[in-house]
Amino acid sequence: MLTNPSQVILRNSELVENKNVLVINYEDDQLPKTLLKTAAKVTGLALDYHHHLTMSDDTSQNLSLFFGHCLPNEMLFDTAIIYYPKAKALAAYLINLAGQHLKPGGQLLVVGENKGGIRSLVKQVPHYFDAPFKQDNARHCLLYQTELKEQAPKIELNDWVSQYQLKTPQGEVTICNLVGVFSEKKLDEGTKLLLSNLPTMQGRVLDFGCGAGVIAAALLKAQPQLQVECVDINAMAIASCELTLKANDFNGLTYPSDGLAQTKGSFNGIISNPPFHDGLKSTTDIAKNFVSDSVKKLKRAGVWHIVANRHLPYSDTIDTYFGQVNVTAENNKYKVYSNIFNK
Repeated sequence: MLTNPSQVILRNSELVENKNVLVINYEDDQLPKTLLKTAAKVTGLALDYHHHLTMSDDTSQNLSLFFGHCLPNEMLFDTAIIYYPKAKALAAYLINLAGQHLKPGGQLLVVGENKGGIRSLVKQVPHYFDAPFKQDNARHCLLYQTELKEQAPKIELNDWVSQYQLKTPQGEVTICNLVGVFSEKKLDEGTKLLLSNLPTMQGRVLDFGCGAGVIAAALLKAQPQLQVECVDINAMAIASCELTLKANDFNGLTYPSDGLAQTKGSFNGIISNPPFHDGLKSTTDIAKNFVSDSVKKLKRAGVWHIVANRHLPYSDTIDTYFGQVNVTAENNKYKVYSNIFNK
């Protein structure tokens, strides 16, 4: 089943006929593979690791798939397609990235839902592209088209980073935040509660949903001997976390994981401000899966330390898998759960 933006692209598939196409930030569907019915070759760059895994087994001579914030090569394309991101600042980065990989006179198509900010594109397109025009309007989405008229600047990742000092209960750390990664330049209330009640950890510790690396940096500030591994599903978050660790001279391993599926071996500790949001239909299932998967990954006597919105359904699941529920801190919004795995 194709998403609405993908269906709009497919409605206009004549625009990519016999062309070498780059699809950036594609969604949780088969659009890059489907485009091969019209296009000569397709390369997909996913910024969401789950989206990458959706098609990773379908690579072929004419379909190349990558995950990350950039391509691993300098290949040039006839056409680039961008799915307009939720974060407007990230759109500017993706447009620059597309321009860097387009042939002179290459075509750029940008698609997005009306409610997702796609109308802002007209003011965002830089001088090295022609003024974009509306190619299609369907399924509550807009499709814009433009062409590359001069060489796009080479992307320097540092130009897209916001770097700032952050005070944590463990001391001041430097945070490097790339466009598209949520950051308030101050500790959010949940993370502050989590770090204010940080237990002593040891050995190998997993920071799940690491974001820009705030928790990992604070943890290593207090306990530099830890072997910290940071996972996230978002390419820009992983790159941000790498930069944060480097800026603080901390050692840590960062890599993508869809849930805990790509982590290897077992851990002495798991720490997280899990990225689950109000109103998400599958919140209950996600919470249950995170708890059950954590138990499978913890060594005996391993520490499981997370903060969550107090209304999320953790208690019964924690009791089921850990044998007890240990709330070490709470306020009117959040609870900190800190359990020892002894089963």
